[in-house]
Amino acid sequence: MKHLELHILQSFPVTCLNRDDLNSPKTAIFGGVQRARVSSQCWKRAVRELAQEALPEFFKGQRGRLIVEPLKAALLKEGLDEAKAIEAAKEIADHLATYDKDAEKKNGVKKNGVIRVKTAYFTTQGEINKLALAYKKSGDVKKAVKEIKPEDLKDAADISLFGRMVASDHTLTVEGAAMFSHALSVHKVDNEIDYFSTKEDFPNVDAGAAMTGTLEFNSATYYRFAALNLDMLFDKDHLACLDAGERKKIVKAFVKATLEAVPVARRNSMNGDVRPRYVLCVIREKGHPVQLVNAFEEPIFSKNGLVEKSVEAIKQEYKSLKENWALSAAAEIEMPEKGITELLSEVEKHVS
Repeated sequence: MKHLELHILQSFPVTCLNRDDLNSPKTAIFGGVQRARVSSQCWKRAVRELAQEALPEFFKGQRGRLIVEPLKAALLKEGLDEAKAIEAAKEIADHLATYDKDAEKKNGVKKNGVIRVKTAYFTTQGEINKLALAYKKSGDVKKAVKEIKPEDLKDAADISLFGRMVASDHTLTVEGAAMFSHALSVHKVDNEIDYFSTKEDFPNVDAGAAMTGTLEFNSATYYRFAALNLDMLFDKDHLACLDAGERKKIVKAFVKATLEAVPVARRNSMNGDVRPRYVLCVIREKGHPVQLVNAFEEPIFSKNGLVEKSVEAIKQEYKSLKENWALSAAAEIEMPEKGITELLSEVEKHVS
């Protein structure tokens, strides 16, 4: 398959980019030691939001459980009356993601409850409108769903990139063309604890603080990996309906967002808005993506910064893989040797 790989080294200061159920920065064991970790789903969310901002006409995907109201609104526009529209919307939603009857009830009474489905559904307004029109014509949910075609999702490249799984109807499942690994620190990391106190501003009889507490954090240099199956992204089940110019825009927006996006957790108190220190972009005409994470199986150690040694390690790993496994590439672009504009320009040449 023709694909694109992004190998990224990025150093973060004091941050808590991705937390676990105990509110601690996520970690993992790799190479026998604990590493800082940011889950792929966390970074994908940040990428999707940035791509939506950069290219809103092609990244209109919305994901959630509150799809009944948008369906109802679309059905009302098609001329259904209020009562019929809400019942039809619930019926369609039940087929897509199982309608949550219990959530509609509050204290056992159907009053002021939440109208939603049980699992999040990834959709777009274009698909919702198509479902409403098809239902109006047939009056049958299954027939309406069969009318959904890949071109109905052309305004939601994020669905084609990140995929969606629909357990209740596999014809609606879309395999994602983008692949992400969990980001791992290139070195050993132990989470640290920040003790804080809040001063009482209002008149007070004692000298105590208004509040005290602790927050966990770490600082780390991460290896990040993402890949994009270009053949899949533009096949008949995804975005084949787009022209060459539109395809180039989508790939460039995805690559730029992947390089620049940063998870927003604790952005106001532990800001981590930094750019990558090193990027290797590889484009291959065939084969499958190859990670370079094993460059850091032995953790990097340095008292004089981690990036320089990490760049050396990743270059050596890539050289070794090319020699031993006869890997070939249509293009290899490095940053900061090239700037982001040059990198995107080179990527664009390989999208048709």
